Amino acid sequence: MGARARFSVAALIAVVGASLTGADHVSDRPLNAATSDTTGALAAPASTTSTTVAPTTTTTVAMPPAPPPGFGNGDSGPEVMALEQRLVALKYDPGNPDGTFDWATHYAVMAFQKVQGLDRSGRATPDVMELMTRVGAPGPMLPEGGANRVEVDLKRQMLQLYVNGELNRVLSVSTGNGKRYCVDGECAKAVTPGGSFKVTRRITGWRTSRLGRLYNPLYFNGGIAIHGAPSVPAYPASHGCVRIPMHSARWFPDAVPNGTPVYVLGGSRAPVPFNEPAPGEEPPPPAPEPSTTTSTTAPPEPSTTTTSTTAPPATTTTSTTAPERQPSTTTTQPED
Repeated sequence: MGARARFSVAALIAVVGASLTGADHVSDRPLNAATSDTTGALAAPASTTSTTVAPTTTTTVAMPPAPPPGFGNGDSGPEVMALEQRLVALKYDPGNPDGTFDWATHYAVMAFQKVQGLDRSGRATPDVMELMTRVGAPGPMLPEGGANRVEVDLKRQMLQLYVNGELNRVLSVSTGNGKRYCVDGECAKAVTPGGSFKVTRRITGWRTSRLGRLYNPLYFNGGIAIHGAPSVPAYPASHGCVRIPMHSARWFPDAVPNGTPVYVLGGSRAPVPFNEPAPGEEPPPPAPEPSTTTSTTAPPEPSTTTTSTTAPPATTTTSTTAPERQPSTTTTQPED
Protein backbone atom coordinates (compact mmCIF):
# COMPACT_ATOMS: atom_id res chain seq x y z
CA MET A 1 0.00 0.00 0.00
CA GLY A 2 1.38 3.39 -0.91
CA ALA A 3 2.01 6.25 1.45
CA ARG A 4 -1.03 8.22 0.16
CA ALA A 5 -3.41 5.32 0.81
CA ARG A 6 -2.08 4.71 4.31
CA PHE A 7 -2.66 8.42 5.16
CA SER A 8 -6.29 8.44 3.99
CA VAL A 9 -7.27 5.43 6.08
CA ALA A 10 -5.53 6.82 9.15
CA ALA A 11 -7.31 10.15 8.70
CA LEU A 12 -10.74 8.45 8.49
CA ILE A 13 -10.04 6.39 11.62
CA ALA A 14 -8.99 9.53 13.44
CA VAL A 15 -12.24 11.37 12.49
CA VAL A 16 -14.45 8.41 13.46
CA GLY A 17 -12.59 7.93 16.73
CA ALA A 18 -12.99 11.59 17.60
CA SER A 19 -16.72 11.42 16.89
CA LEU A 20 -17.16 8.33 19.10
CA THR A 21 -15.10 9.62 22.02
CA GLY A 22 -16.29 13.21 21.77
CA ALA A 23 -12.65 14.48 21.66
CA ASP A 24 -12.80 18.25 21.26
CA HIS A 25 -9.36 18.52 19.67
CA VAL A 26 -10.56 17.18 16.35
CA SER A 27 -10.91 19.79 13.67
CA ASP A 28 -14.41 21.28 13.52
CA ARG A 29 -14.10 21.94 9.79
CA PRO A 30 -17.36 20.70 8.16
CA LEU A 31 -17.21 17.56 6.13
CA ASN A 32 -18.03 17.61 2.49
CA ALA A 33 -21.31 16.16 1.24
CA ALA A 34 -19.79 12.80 0.41
CA THR A 35 -18.23 12.41 3.81
CA SER A 36 -21.49 13.46 5.55
CA ASP A 37 -23.49 10.86 3.64
CA THR A 38 -20.95 8.21 4.51
CA THR A 39 -20.69 8.94 8.26
CA GLY A 40 -24.39 9.78 8.92
CA ALA A 41 -24.95 10.71 12.56
CA LEU A 42 -21.31 10.23 13.41
CA ALA A 43 -20.41 13.70 12.18
CA ALA A 44 -22.91 16.47 13.09
CA PRO A 45 -23.02 19.53 10.86
CA ALA A 46 -21.48 22.69 12.22
CA SER A 47 -24.73 24.65 11.88
CA THR A 48 -27.94 23.17 13.37
CA THR A 49 -31.45 24.74 13.24
CA SER A 50 -33.91 23.68 16.02
CA THR A 51 -37.66 24.25 15.63
CA THR A 52 -39.97 24.07 18.66
CA VAL A 53 -43.73 23.81 18.12
CA ALA A 54 -45.80 25.28 20.98
CA PRO A 55 -48.55 22.97 22.27
CA THR A 56 -52.05 23.89 21.26
CA THR A 57 -54.00 25.48 24.14
CA THR A 58 -57.78 25.02 24.28
CA THR A 59 -59.76 27.60 26.26
CA THR A 60 -63.12 26.46 27.59
CA VAL A 61 -65.66 29.23 28.08
CA ALA A 62 -68.28 28.35 30.71
CA MET A 63 -71.75 29.07 29.44
CA PRO A 64 -74.13 30.69 31.93
CA PRO A 65 -76.77 28.32 33.24
CA ALA A 66 -80.15 28.49 31.64
CA PRO A 67 -82.58 30.60 33.67
CA PRO A 68 -85.15 28.60 35.63
CA PRO A 69 -88.59 28.41 34.07
CA GLY A 70 -91.28 30.89 35.01
CA PHE A 71 -90.93 34.29 36.66
CA GLY A 72 -89.13 35.52 39.75
CA ASN A 73 -87.74 38.65 41.37
CA GLY A 74 -86.58 41.20 38.82
CA ASP A 75 -88.65 39.92 35.90
CA SER A 76 -91.09 42.26 34.22
CA GLY A 77 -93.41 42.48 31.29
CA PRO A 78 -97.01 41.84 30.27
CA GLU A 79 -96.87 38.24 31.49
CA VAL A 80 -95.96 39.42 35.00
CA MET A 81 -98.75 41.98 34.86
CA ALA A 82 -101.25 39.23 33.99
CA LEU A 83 -99.89 37.11 36.84
CA GLU A 84 -100.36 39.93 39.36
CA GLN A 85 -103.88 40.64 38.15
CA ARG A 86 -104.79 36.97 38.55
CA LEU A 87 -103.39 36.95 42.09
CA VAL A 88 -105.55 39.97 42.97
CA ALA A 89 -108.62 38.21 41.56
CA LEU A 90 -107.86 35.23 43.80
CA LYS A 91 -107.63 37.57 46.86
CA TYR A 92 -103.86 37.48 47.29
CA ASP A 93 -101.78 40.63 47.83
CA PRO A 94 -99.09 41.31 45.19
CA GLY A 95 -99.38 45.04 45.81
CA ASN A 96 -100.39 47.34 42.99
CA PRO A 97 -100.13 45.34 39.74
CA ASP A 98 -97.40 47.08 37.76
CA GLY A 99 -95.84 44.33 35.65
CA THR A 100 -92.74 44.04 37.87
CA PHE A 101 -92.06 40.91 39.90
CA ASP A 102 -90.94 42.33 43.25
CA TRP A 103 -91.07 41.07 46.85
CA ALA A 104 -94.78 41.81 47.10
CA THR A 105 -95.39 39.54 44.11
CA HIS A 106 -93.03 36.96 45.60
CA TYR A 107 -94.99 36.77 48.86
CA ALA A 108 -98.32 36.62 47.03
CA VAL A 109 -97.12 33.68 44.91
CA MET A 110 -95.81 31.99 48.08
CA ALA A 111 -99.19 32.42 49.77
CA PHE A 112 -100.84 30.74 46.77
CA GLN A 113 -98.32 27.89 46.96
CA LYS A 114 -99.02 27.43 50.68
CA VAL A 115 -102.77 27.29 50.14
CA GLN A 116 -102.39 24.73 47.34
CA GLY A 117 -99.77 22.62 49.14
CA LEU A 118 -97.01 23.33 46.59
CA ASP A 119 -93.30 23.98 47.02
CA ARG A 120 -92.98 27.33 48.82
CA SER A 121 -90.42 28.90 46.49
CA GLY A 122 -92.23 32.16 45.74
CA ARG A 123 -91.39 31.63 42.06
CA ALA A 124 -94.17 31.56 39.48
CA THR A 125 -93.25 28.41 37.61
CA PRO A 126 -95.37 27.23 34.66
CA ASP A 127 -97.21 24.65 36.77
CA VAL A 128 -98.06 27.30 39.38
CA MET A 129 -99.40 29.71 36.77
CA GLU A 130 -101.37 26.98 35.04
CA LEU A 131 -102.98 26.00 38.36
CA MET A 132 -103.98 29.63 38.96
CA THR A 133 -106.19 29.46 35.90
CA ARG A 134 -108.11 26.45 37.26
CA VAL A 135 -108.74 27.25 40.93
CA GLY A 136 -110.64 29.94 42.78
CA ALA A 137 -110.08 31.79 46.03
CA PRO A 138 -109.68 29.59 49.13
CA GLY A 139 -112.68 28.85 51.33
CA PRO A 140 -113.15 29.83 54.99
CA MET A 141 -111.49 27.91 57.79
CA LEU A 142 -114.02 28.92 60.45
CA PRO A 143 -117.23 30.03 58.71
CA GLU A 144 -119.07 30.70 62.00
CA GLY A 145 -116.33 33.00 63.23
CA GLY A 146 -118.13 36.23 62.35
CA ALA A 147 -118.39 38.59 59.43
CA ASN A 148 -115.13 40.34 60.38
CA ARG A 149 -112.37 38.02 61.47
CA VAL A 150 -108.78 36.88 60.99
CA GLU A 151 -107.97 33.20 60.46
CA VAL A 152 -104.38 32.01 60.98
CA ASP A 153 -103.38 28.52 59.83
CA LEU A 154 -100.21 27.39 61.66
CA LYS A 155 -99.71 24.33 59.47
CA ARG A 156 -99.92 26.09 56.13
CA GLN A 157 -98.38 29.33 57.46
CA MET A 158 -101.02 31.57 55.92
CA LEU A 159 -103.65 34.06 57.04
CA GLN A 160 -107.11 34.92 55.75
CA LEU A 161 -108.86 38.20 56.46
CA TYR A 162 -112.64 38.47 56.24
CA VAL A 163 -114.39 41.83 56.06
CA ASN A 164 -118.21 42.10 56.05
CA GLY A 165 -118.52 38.38 55.48
CA GLU A 166 -116.29 38.36 52.37
CA LEU A 167 -112.74 37.12 51.94
CA ASN A 168 -110.59 40.24 51.69
CA ARG A 169 -106.99 39.01 51.52
CA VAL A 170 -104.85 35.90 51.84
CA LEU A 171 -101.34 36.50 53.21
CA SER A 172 -98.22 34.44 53.72
CA VAL A 173 -97.12 34.47 57.39
CA SER A 174 -94.39 33.13 59.65
CA THR A 175 -95.29 32.07 63.21
CA GLY A 176 -93.51 30.62 66.25
CA ASN A 177 -90.78 28.14 65.36
CA GLY A 178 -91.29 25.92 68.40
CA LYS A 179 -87.69 26.26 69.60
CA ARG A 180 -86.50 27.10 73.09
CA TYR A 181 -84.94 30.54 73.52
CA CYS A 182 -83.49 32.56 76.38
CA VAL A 183 -83.43 36.35 76.70
CA ASP A 184 -82.25 38.36 79.72
CA GLY A 185 -82.04 35.22 81.81
CA GLU A 186 -85.60 34.13 80.98
CA CYS A 187 -86.28 31.10 78.83
CA ALA A 188 -89.40 30.07 76.96
CA LYS A 189 -90.56 28.12 73.92
CA ALA A 190 -91.36 30.00 70.72
CA VAL A 191 -95.00 29.00 70.21
CA THR A 192 -98.00 30.69 68.65
CA PRO A 193 -100.84 29.22 70.75
CA GLY A 194 -103.99 28.03 69.03
CA GLY A 195 -107.40 29.25 70.11
CA SER A 196 -109.82 32.15 69.90
CA PHE A 197 -108.60 35.68 70.60
CA LYS A 198 -109.44 39.30 69.84
CA VAL A 199 -107.35 42.28 68.84
CA THR A 200 -106.98 44.33 72.01
CA ARG A 201 -104.43 47.05 71.28
CA ARG A 202 -102.11 48.37 68.61
CA ILE A 203 -99.03 50.47 67.97
CA THR A 204 -98.59 52.63 64.88
CA GLY A 205 -95.16 52.43 63.28
CA TRP A 206 -92.18 50.56 64.63
CA ARG A 207 -92.07 48.92 68.04
CA THR A 208 -88.70 47.68 69.34
CA SER A 209 -88.90 44.90 71.91
CA ARG A 210 -86.25 42.71 73.49
CA LEU A 211 -86.94 40.05 70.86
CA GLY A 212 -86.99 42.18 67.74
CA ARG A 213 -88.75 44.95 65.81
CA LEU A 214 -92.45 44.95 64.95
CA TYR A 215 -94.11 47.18 62.35
CA ASN A 216 -97.71 48.27 63.02
CA PRO A 217 -98.33 45.46 65.55
CA LEU A 218 -101.88 44.39 66.41
CA TYR A 219 -101.80 42.55 69.77
CA PHE A 220 -104.31 39.73 70.15
CA ASN A 221 -102.74 37.46 72.79
CA GLY A 222 -100.76 39.32 75.43
CA GLY A 223 -97.42 40.13 73.81
CA ILE A 224 -98.23 38.16 70.66
CA ALA A 225 -99.15 40.33 67.70
CA ILE A 226 -99.77 40.29 63.98
CA HIS A 227 -97.13 42.65 62.62
CA GLY A 228 -95.05 43.54 59.61
CA ALA A 229 -91.48 42.26 59.36
CA PRO A 230 -88.72 42.59 56.75
CA SER A 231 -88.22 38.82 56.86
CA VAL A 232 -91.21 36.51 56.40
CA PRO A 233 -89.77 33.12 55.43
CA ALA A 234 -91.84 30.25 54.14
CA TYR A 235 -91.48 28.41 57.45
CA PRO A 236 -92.12 29.24 61.16
CA ALA A 237 -89.36 31.59 62.33
CA SER A 238 -90.74 33.97 65.01
CA HIS A 239 -90.81 33.76 68.80
CA GLY A 240 -94.60 33.50 68.69
CA CYS A 241 -95.89 36.51 66.79
CA VAL A 242 -97.54 36.29 63.38
CA ARG A 243 -95.28 38.02 60.85
CA ILE A 244 -96.78 39.41 57.65
CA PRO A 245 -95.03 41.11 54.69
CA MET A 246 -94.22 44.79 55.09
CA HIS A 247 -96.36 45.98 52.17
CA SER A 248 -99.39 44.22 53.69
CA ALA A 249 -98.69 45.60 57.16
CA ARG A 250 -99.23 49.13 55.85
CA TRP A 251 -102.96 48.64 55.14
CA PHE A 252 -103.76 45.72 57.47
CA PRO A 253 -104.40 47.75 60.68
CA ASP A 254 -107.04 49.89 58.96
CA ALA A 255 -108.95 46.73 57.98
CA VAL A 256 -108.71 45.13 61.44
CA PRO A 257 -110.13 47.31 64.25
CA ASN A 258 -109.79 46.46 67.92
CA GLY A 259 -112.18 43.70 68.93
CA THR A 260 -111.77 41.77 65.68
CA PRO A 261 -111.67 38.02 66.40
CA VAL A 262 -108.41 36.22 65.63
CA TYR A 263 -108.74 32.45 65.28
CA VAL A 264 -105.48 30.47 65.34
CA LEU A 265 -105.89 27.00 63.86
CA GLY A 266 -103.48 24.08 63.97
CA GLY A 267 -102.31 24.50 67.55
CA SER A 268 -102.85 22.33 70.60
CA ARG A 269 -106.09 24.19 71.35
CA ALA A 270 -108.76 24.44 68.66
CA PRO A 271 -110.48 27.80 68.22
CA VAL A 272 -114.19 28.17 69.05
CA PRO A 273 -116.24 30.87 67.33
CA PHE A 274 -117.27 33.71 69.59
CA ASN A 275 -120.95 33.61 70.69
CA GLU A 276 -121.01 29.89 69.96
CA PRO A 277 -121.19 27.20 72.68
CA ALA A 278 -118.01 25.32 73.38
CA PRO A 279 -117.98 21.57 72.71
CA GLY A 280 -120.01 19.82 75.47
CA GLU A 281 -121.79 22.99 76.59
CA GLU A 282 -125.57 23.42 76.46
CA PRO A 283 -126.84 26.05 74.06
CA PRO A 284 -128.14 29.26 75.68
CA PRO A 285 -131.79 29.19 76.84
CA PRO A 286 -134.39 30.74 74.52
CA ALA A 287 -135.36 34.36 75.00
CA PRO A 288 -138.43 34.96 77.27
CA GLU A 289 -141.87 35.85 75.98
CA PRO A 290 -142.67 39.56 75.61
CA SER A 291 -143.70 41.44 78.81
CA THR A 292 -147.43 41.30 79.78
CA THR A 293 -149.37 44.18 81.40
CA THR A 294 -152.73 43.38 83.21
CA SER A 295 -155.27 46.11 84.08
CA THR A 296 -158.44 45.37 86.15
CA THR A 297 -161.31 47.86 86.63
CA ALA A 298 -164.13 47.10 89.17
CA PRO A 299 -167.73 47.68 87.95
CA PRO A 300 -169.50 50.71 89.50
CA GLU A 301 -171.74 50.23 92.54
CA PRO A 302 -175.45 51.00 92.08
CA SER A 303 -175.21 53.80 94.66
CA THR A 304 -174.78 57.43 93.87
CA THR A 305 -171.10 57.13 94.68
CA THR A 306 -168.97 55.55 92.03
CA THR A 307 -165.77 53.84 93.05
CA SER A 308 -163.17 52.90 90.45
CA THR A 309 -160.45 50.55 91.40
CA THR A 310 -157.57 49.93 89.07
CA ALA A 311 -155.10 47.21 89.94
CA PRO A 312 -151.46 48.13 89.47
CA PRO A 313 -149.94 46.64 86.34
CA ALA A 314 -148.29 43.30 86.89
CA THR A 315 -145.30 43.54 84.62
CA THR A 316 -142.64 40.91 84.57
CA THR A 317 -139.52 41.45 82.50
CA THR A 318 -136.81 38.83 82.12
CA SER A 319 -133.67 39.44 80.07
CA THR A 320 -131.29 36.62 79.30
CA THR A 321 -128.10 37.15 77.30
CA ALA A 322 -126.05 34.19 76.10
CA PRO A 323 -122.54 34.32 77.51
CA GLU A 324 -119.98 35.44 74.96
CA ARG A 325 -117.12 33.10 74.23
CA GLN A 326 -114.18 34.41 76.17
CA PRO A 327 -110.75 34.59 74.58
CA SER A 328 -108.40 31.72 75.14
CA THR A 329 -105.80 32.00 77.86
CA THR A 330 -103.44 34.83 76.98
CA THR A 331 -99.71 34.66 76.72
CA THR A 332 -97.68 37.62 77.93
CA GLN A 333 -94.28 36.72 76.52
CA PRO A 334 -93.22 37.23 72.91
CA GLU A 335 -93.14 40.46 71.00
CA ASP A 336 -92.04 38.75 67.84
